[in-house]
Amino acid sequence: AGPGRGALPLLLCVALLLLPAAPAAAAEFSPSLDSDFTFTLPAGRRECFYQPMRKEASLELEYQVLDGAGLDVDFHLMSPKGETLVFDQRKSDGVHTVETEDGDYMFCFDNTFSTISEKVIFFELILDNMGEEGEKDQEEWKKFVTGTELLDMKLEDILESINSVKARLSKSVQIQTLLRAFEARDRNIQESNFDRVNFWSMVNLGVMVVVSAVQVYMLKSLFEDKRKSRT
Repeated sequence: AGPGRGALPLLLCVALLLLPAAPAAAAEFSPSLDSDFTFTLPAGRRECFYQPMRKEASLELEYQVLDGAGLDVDFHLMSPKGETLVFDQRKSDGVHTVETEDGDYMFCFDNTFSTISEKVIFFELILDNMGEEGEKDQEEWKKFVTGTELLDMKLEDILESINSVKARLSKSVQIQTLLRAFEARDRNIQESNFDRVNFWSMVNLGVMVVVSAVQVYMLKSLFEDKRKSRT
């Protein structure tokens, strides 16, 4: 299991392209402030996702390749007009933030350059300024407040404090999620190195056994009496 949460607030539908030239299918995420996901990208394939955005909002996307030969993948981020905003070639991780307009933004992970190695990829979406629900809630609260001039701390101060705590907690969750992703990738690297060390250790052991046997045979042959006795 990767660092992505199993029950994400996403309406996810992943389409795998059997050929690089095939049209990119996609998945759609419902509006959410913070979502992360981990998936396996097979060799020679590409996966794309759609994220609907609003005007003057912010889309931040961070991805990491957790496992797979080379720990690299191609990444594309396209605007609703089909313009390429970001293109990362053969990278293991990346962080990108864009100011958005109305429409669906498409981002793709491409592993078509690899013929045998699948990749385990983690990515996280952070969406800002996606709605006006918070402002409406604040206005509703203000209707029920009377005599705020008598309070040392006004409602606005309380809301500001609550929003500050909420933002810091969200940032803490994001940092912990990224730390889990880094830990998963480092563990995969260590396990791969462990297997390589064991393999070459067995190869060296076999060579040592063969060399020892040859040396014993050669020393033994030096002391053998090859002269034939005559009667």
